[in-house]
Amino acid sequence: MPNSNSFPTEGGCDCRAVRYRVESAPLFVHCCHCRWCQRESGTSFALNALIEADRVTQLGDAPELVNTPSESGSGQFIARCPKCKVAVWSNYSGAGPLIKFVRVGTLDNPDLLPPDIHIFTASKQPWVVLPEGASVVSEYYDRRSCWTEESLARYRVLLPLIKAYQAAKKGDA
Repeated sequence: MPNSNSFPTEGGCDCRAVRYRVESAPLFVHCCHCRWCQRESGTSFALNALIEADRVTQLGDAPELVNTPSESGSGQFIARCPKCKVAVWSNYSGAGPLIKFVRVGTLDNPDLLPPDIHIFTASKQPWVVLPEGASVVSEYYDRRSCWTEESLARYRVLLPLIKAYQAAKKGDA
């Protein structure tokens, strides 16, 4: 977990039209090696910092939300700069707009958030060598055994809102 003294921190797209500030340390940072993330990012993995949406302050232009398929079949919304098209975060269907998966590479200081875990390593590129001692799982992880107690407590606060979001989504179907 990053040092809480490092926050807030800022980030944005290449053309600097979309800017945001991360107000606190994220809940968790995962490096996803699944084939979907490889395809969407055009590289070997996606490095995402999961954080409550209300802890990300928009400073510049609003990103455009692009509805994109996902392996789950539920899709995700990728927030992209309307000018340079750089993806700055995603909202997955599980928590919808309540949790942002901030693309760590869009932070002004991406070194601040190394991965807490590498996921879906069963499909990682064979030439990617993970650091010795890194937390690694072949598929997804159990939040209760991987997240800190502080992150779990923050998630529990969100849970009623997530359940309400999911119930409303089912009602729209």
